Amino acid sequence: MTTPRITPTQAAPTPPAPALPAPVLPAPTLLAVAHGTRDSDGVATTEALVTRVRALRPELRVERCFLDLVTPSLPEALARLRGEVVLVPLLLGAGYHVRVDIPAALADAPHLRARVSRALGPDPLLAQALSDRLDEAGWRAQAPPSALVLAAAGSTDPAANADAVTMAGLLSERLPGAPPVVPAYLCAAGPTPAAAVAALRSAGHERVAVAEYLLGPGFFARRAARSGVRSGACLTSAPLGAHDALAHLVTLRYDETVADRRRGPLEGRTGAHSGRMLTPG
Repeated sequence: MTTPRITPTQAAPTPPAPALPAPVLPAPTLLAVAHGTRDSDGVATTEALVTRVRALRPELRVERCFLDLVTPSLPEALARLRGEVVLVPLLLGAGYHVRVDIPAALADAPHLRARVSRALGPDPLLAQALSDRLDEAGWRAQAPPSALVLAAAGSTDPAANADAVTMAGLLSERLPGAPPVVPAYLCAAGPTPAAAVAALRSAGHERVAVAEYLLGPGFFARRAARSGVRSGACLTSAPLGAHDALAHLVTLRYDETVADRRRGPLEGRTGAHSGRMLTPG
């Protein structure tokens, strides 16, 4: 008699364990890096701008430091921070500080995972802020000037000055009628604002305005204001200051850098030597 073969019962496959949720890492600190000035109103403008940035992004840790003349300095701020940091230069162009000074400071802070955003300018949001400052100075309250001079600080770095040329084009596009906007420089390059105003008036523009392409009060703002008066400009606008568009631009530069994961931590001195913006403060 044949004994029936008994097939053992096969156990059902064990389902895979559910995946654990990825740990939620804290957002990188936003470190706003300002130039610094001896002018107390200029320092107060930086503080007001950082306050607006904090109001826009209350979930972020937002700190500030200064490259010169004011504390905390960039090395002091970096020494106090831990983890991941995004440095946002509160600078209108990519000159010496962005190319050399900031990377050099980061080379001495190996305890941080740090990345540096682009400079603030050029950008259409700056054109919006410049347009608003012109309105506050009386642009629309009288016969509109037929041409403008964009008074930038100036740099020995041609690339930084080229950023001002691009910004002049953006401002022209922003203003009604797209009037000509000529970039000028308060040091290190030409033309000066006074020379640019004179050239435009010689070309037939009777009413020429000066727009200060500066972040806040200080040495260059005073020089730009004096230049506007002496050259016969019909009006000179105030610096950009703690404008809402500027605060939004700071957060935009931060978000761009956080999203760009292909850029690793910035270590050491990067980039070729570039010109230094001459800033007495």
